[in-house]
This record gives sequence, C-alpha cells and structure tokens, in this order.
Amino acid sequence: MMDPTTDNAGIAGDPGAARASLEALRAEIAKAVVGQDPAVTGLVVALLCRGHVLLEGVPGVAKTLLVRALASALDLDTKRVQFTPDLMPSDVTGSLVYDARTAEFSFQPGPVFTNLLLADEINRTPPKTQSSLLEAMEERQVTVDGTPRPLPEPFLVAATQNPVEYEGTYPLPEAQLDRFLLKLTVPLPSRQDEIDVLTRHAAGFNPRDLRAAGVRPVASAEDLEAARAAVAKTTVSPEITAYVVDICRATRESPSLTLGVSPRGATALLTAARAWAWLTGRDYVIPDDVKALALPTLRHRVQLRPEAEMEGVTTDSVINAILAHVPVPR
Repeated sequence: MMDPTTDNAGIAGDPGAARASLEALRAEIAKAVVGQDPAVTGLVVALLCRGHVLLEGVPGVAKTLLVRALASALDLDTKRVQFTPDLMPSDVTGSLVYDARTAEFSFQPGPVFTNLLLADEINRTPPKTQSSLLEAMEERQVTVDGTPRPLPEPFLVAATQNPVEYEGTYPLPEAQLDRFLLKLTVPLPSRQDEIDVLTRHAAGFNPRDLRAAGVRPVASAEDLEAARAAVAKTTVSPEITAYVVDICRATRESPSLTLGVSPRGATALLTAARAWAWLTGRDYVIPDDVKALALPTLRHRVQLRPEAEMEGVTTDSVINAILAHVPVPR
C-alpha cells in the first residue's frame, strides 16, 4: 500500500502505482468514515468503470460523508445537490442567463459540471428533474438550447436514497435505475464501529472539516486514467463470459421475478468484475470476481413479484439463490 504522504505527480501512467494509490483510499477515507469498506470499494469500482452509484441506507449512516471523503482523497471537484419536490431540471444542469450589458444569453453551468456529483435523496424530486440527470449520466454531456456541453472527466453521480419514509417520494423508474452501475447498501454500523464513531466525535471530530480530520489526496485523476487503461486490458475468458450470461438469463426465468436483468446489466456485471479483478491484483477475471459484484450490480435491475415480496423474499436472496444454482466454470 502506498504511503499517503507520497507525491503522486510522478506516477501518472504507471498501473502498479495507480493500484497502490487506489488501495490507499481505504485508509484515507477511514480517517473520516468508520466501517464502510464495501461501499468505499464499490465507489472505486464505479470510478474505474466510468459508472454511477446509488447509495441506499437509513438517515445518519454517513452516506454524504462517504462521498465527500472520497472526493477529498482523490483530489476531485465535488458538488452536492439536495433533491427536493420543487427542484427544477435547470437547477441541476444549468440554464441560459440574459446579460443586459451585452444583450446576449450566456450559459450558466449547473452543479452537474463537476467530477463527483452527490445527488442527495434523489427520490424526493419529481421524475422531470430526475430525468435531467439521464443525459448527463449516459452521454456525459448536457444539452441546453440545442448545444451539447461536455462534462468534466472523470464524472460520477453518487445518488442517495433512504429505504424508509416513502411518503412524498418519487421512486426511480427502471430506466433510470438501469443507468446506475451499482446499488450499494450502507448498513448501520456494528457495535464496535459505533463506539469508534462516538469516540471520534467526543475527541473533536468535525465531519464538515475533512482537512482537520487528516484526509488528504492520495490519488489523482492521472492515476485513475492509468488504472482505467489497465482494467481495459484485463483478460476475460469465454467461460467467464458465458457464466455472466447464464446468471443474467437465470434472473429472467426466476419465478420470483417479474423483471430480469437486461443485456446492459450483463455488460455492467462483466465490466465491474474486471475492475474488481484488477483491484485485487490480477490481470484476468475468475468466477469469484463475478460473484463478488453480482449483488451490487444486479439488485436494482430486477423486480420482485408482489406475491414473493409478501412472503418476505428479497432481490438479494433471489440473486444469491441463482448464484448457488448456476454452474461455476472450472
């Protein structure tokens, strides 16, 4: 693991050094966030895959702090939008503003023009505003008055939603859910982790001042680009490709589901597995990589039958059953 005090300026383009920098993120983010390693890893995987992340957890489990800490440790620009029922699409993408001095309209960029956009409580805004993110997430550009405007690179949307308090919310449609590479659950901390959180706060930790907590950049955009290039070279055997397809086809045949995984979801699973394989130090994908990313990649791309939901079946339990049933390549 790389020493966080190391200057990253001299390692751009080196895949090995880039991997060490990204591994160092865990230690750096842990200075601000306790016990959320799986969510941190998922965010890094999404960055490597040029994907987006939906974070789901009850209020107060550090979803917002997690994204802010990641941006600080990666030396990336970040902006936060609190999604509310009265938020307009132009509040996210930007709009044309009339300049009386020049008698012309000029474009005023919205908060989406950043590297890491935190869309807080995305399900509390109407579908019209939710959909304003679709072009940005898929095309990485914003079109205003017929003119496309590219977004910065890297660009990642980290949206949060609460699994409680559904009154007054607008559930994300399947088309938008499918735009998220991963859906990560942010659980309540264990007893010891919660003790650690309170101990930090008692010692003066301020979640609004990450610099004072010692969080500093340990990786750069150049490291991320070098890592992406290395991930693209990660080998996928025909057996692994067939394994991914068999898992996704099994979701379409499951009696507990009304909606299975689309080919886009299968592509997402393979892409995420490649990133995970590279992060763990291999240049080839094994079945365990596919299994490790199956839940976060697929859980939001399937839909339970009402009768299965009434019986207490969850999407995670269905996917786990499919993973146990589909033959693993040797």
